[in-house]
Amino acid sequence: MARIGIAYNVKPETTAQTASQLPATLGGDEAEGSLADEEPPSNGSVPSRRRGERTPVAEAGGRVLVEESAADDEFAEWDTWETISAVADALSVYGQVIHLEATRDFPERLQAERPDIVFNMAEGRGGKNRESLVPAICEFFDVPYSGSDPLTLALCLDKSRTKEVLSYYGVPTAAFAVVESEAQLGAIPQRLRYPLFVKPVHEGSSKGITERNFCSTPADLAAHVRYLLESYSQPVLIEEFLPGAEYTCAVMGNGPRAQVLPIVGMNFDALPIGAVPVYGFEAKWVWDRPDAPLAIFDCPAQMSPALRRTVEATSLHAYRSLGCRDWARVDLRLDGRGVPNVIEVNPLPGILPDPADNSCFPKAARAAGLTYEQLIQACLTSAAERYGMRLPGAPR
Repeated sequence: MARIGIAYNVKPETTAQTASQLPATLGGDEAEGSLADEEPPSNGSVPSRRRGERTPVAEAGGRVLVEESAADDEFAEWDTWETISAVADALSVYGQVIHLEATRDFPERLQAERPDIVFNMAEGRGGKNRESLVPAICEFFDVPYSGSDPLTLALCLDKSRTKEVLSYYGVPTAAFAVVESEAQLGAIPQRLRYPLFVKPVHEGSSKGITERNFCSTPADLAAHVRYLLESYSQPVLIEEFLPGAEYTCAVMGNGPRAQVLPIVGMNFDALPIGAVPVYGFEAKWVWDRPDAPLAIFDCPAQMSPALRRTVEATSLHAYRSLGCRDWARVDLRLDGRGVPNVIEVNPLPGILPDPADNSCFPKAARAAGLTYEQLIQACLTSAAERYGMRLPGAPR
């Protein structure tokens, strides 16, 4: 039987009261201490609230908004113990699962445990290269791991660099500019047409993306760019807002065997009246609750065969252009001419196990006839094949 490592960052809401759920290798005082000492993944403010317990929602001008606070989304990228446990259960068919929380002592524990392969779902502790840290350490110790390599992970977390590479390879993406200070707003190319949409450059899981990011005027743009610069301490991406339908593509596999699972379409009619048609922080973490889920997803998406082929081809082109491996989620939106444009590529896709959580990658897998366990196993076996490994007891 194999020794399978699982590398992760756990949300700090998993505290002492849930320590009893942790495996023996992370139980008791050790587990509590490792979580209490954790630093936030990016901007250094206080931990986020639980899903569905965010800053109270208010109404403004007919649009439903969430009161902004960078602290609200601080740990949005990290996983709950429910997700980590579900992944570990799926991997247990191969043998012993070794929990490797991505804390400061990760290198020492990885070297001591020497797993045969690591299933990587760690988002990282801080900085714009945070998602690259665990894979880089695995490579340093010559330990195989799942998913994309450090270069691709760092590249995809930088939205502007991602768009530059996509543009080089001829993958459609919205026109954009990047500013590092409010003073640079005056130099934004005149070719950018309002409305515009702004985002922090180095964040995922809809961190920093709310209703207010939609900017109809230069005054809106200046105000929200200033807010994002101050709150997230990083450059801000400004891009033309794409008015068409939005889709999410779960891509799995490598080389010519890479394939797109059933496409997820966004039903923005499910959002509150007056809401901007984007799948941002409010839609993901405030309005969509386990006790009242939004009917925002359509999977398989209702679309013409021709559009489906174009969306799939564009997703695979982006996946390969950025060097993604094993799996990644590609988000696309149609422009005014109906052309699919890539808006983001996430090589560490969200994999929440509960269908009520509306996690897109597992949703696409279920539509393809895969169980959650089979989805996780498919990612690991794809990685093992890259290394020429045959996992003992691997399900067919």
